[in-house]
Formats: sequence, structure tokens, C-alpha cells
Amino acid sequence: MGRLFKLLIYLLILGFLGLTGYAYVGPFFGADFGAPQSEVRVPVTLDAE
Repeated sequence: MGRLFKLLIYLLILGFLGLTGYAYVGPFFGADFGAPQSEVRVPVTLDAE
């Protein structure tokens, strides 16, 4: 049972390091993490009773 927990912790650490590395290195390989930027205009009606 102890080996299973140790393996799980190693996998969690490896996954965290992998995601962190991908976040830093991804933009160099064309991965764009930015949100698409566009202006949105929606009409709002005030005091409509």
C-alpha cells in the first residue's frame, strides 16, 4: 500500500513539472494560451418597467 502512495506522489510531481514546463516552453512551439480579444457591444435597456 505504501508503494502505491509513493507512485501516486511521483506521478503527481511529474505531472506538475510537465504542465509547468509546457506552460513555459509551449509558446515557442506555437501554442497560444492567450484569450481571443474582440470587442463585444450589447445594447442594455435601463429602467424598463
